[in-house]
Amino acid sequence: MKNLEKYVVGIDLGGTKIAAALFDSKGTLLKRERMETAGAHTAKEVVQRMLAMIHTVSEGYPLSGVGLASPGAVNSRDGIVLHGTNLPEWENVPLKKWMEEDLRAEVQVVNDANAAAWGEYVRGAGKGSENMVYVTFSTGIGAGIVLDGKLLLGTSSFAGELGHNIIDPNGPECICGNRGCWEVFASGTAIRDTALQFMQNRPSMISDLIESDTEAISAKHVFEAAKQGDPVAVEVIDRTIHYMALGIANAVHTFNPDRIVIGGGVSKVGNELFDALRARTEELVMKPYRGTFDIVSAELKDDVGLIGAAALFHTF
Repeated sequence: MKNLEKYVVGIDLGGTKIAAALFDSKGTLLKRERMETAGAHTAKEVVQRMLAMIHTVSEGYPLSGVGLASPGAVNSRDGIVLHGTNLPEWENVPLKKWMEEDLRAEVQVVNDANAAAWGEYVRGAGKGSENMVYVTFSTGIGAGIVLDGKLLLGTSSFAGELGHNIIDPNGPECICGNRGCWEVFASGTAIRDTALQFMQNRPSMISDLIESDTEAISAKHVFEAAKQGDPVAVEVIDRTIHYMALGIANAVHTFNPDRIVIGGGVSKVGNELFDALRARTEELVMKPYRGTFDIVSAELKDDVGLIGAAALFHTF
C-alpha cells in the first residue's frame, strides 16, 4: 500500500550554523543534520548547503514542504530575506524561489523569532493558549505574536519587533538608530552595560566571578552576584526586571494575550526572576488585565526554530 504520510523539513539558519530536521505529520523528529555556515561566501553557497542538507534528511521520504527560519528582516509572503543578520552578502535573497526551483516542493520562510514563537505555541510552553506573546531576552530582544491561533506577520511581515518599541526617547542609543528602545534597557547586553556603568564608582563582587582574564562580564555574572546579595548586582537586576515588566505590560495592553512565553539566556535564571517579573508586570498593567495572563518559561530550547519552521506546514 502506498505511503500517504507527508513529511516536512524544518531549517534553522544562523550566522554560524545551519540545522535541518525531518518531521512526520505527528511532529516526530526522524532525522537531523547540522552544518557550519563558515566557508560559505555568498548567499548562493549558503542555499546550496541548505539544499544538500534537505536532500540528505529527506532521502526516501515524500517531501511535502520545507519551513525555514532565517535571521534578519524577512518578507514571508514572498519568501525573500531582505537583510540577513550575520550572513554573507545576504540582501534581498529570494530564498523561496531559489529553493523551490530545486526541491519542487513548497518553501515557507519566516523570521527566526516568529519561527520560535510558532514553535512554542504549537509544541512548547504556549500550547493550549489562544493568544500568545513570545519574547526572547538575549543579546537583544526578539519577539513573535500569535493572535486567535494565527502567527501575526503584519503588512511587511515585520510584526513583533517589540525590542524596538521606544520606552524612553531620551534613553541610550540603540543599534537600530533610535534612542531608548526596550532592547537597550532589558536585554542581556543591557544588564552587562548597566553593571559596568554602576561598577565605575562602586565596589562589586561581580568582577570576582570572572574565571579568566579574557572572560568578559556577562548577565550571568550579574545574576550570580545578585543571588549572593551583592548590592550593585541586586540594583542592576531590580532595574532590569522593572524594564522587562514595562515592555511586557505594553504588550499585554496591545495584544491582550492569555500567555507570555519568555525565552533566551536571561530566562534560564529560574523562579526568582519569574516571580519578580510576574509581580512587577501585574503592578504595571491596568486593573482589568490583572490575572488574565500567565508568564512562563520557554520549553523547546535549541530545537525551537526547527520545530517552528516545520510547523508552518503541520500543527502537529
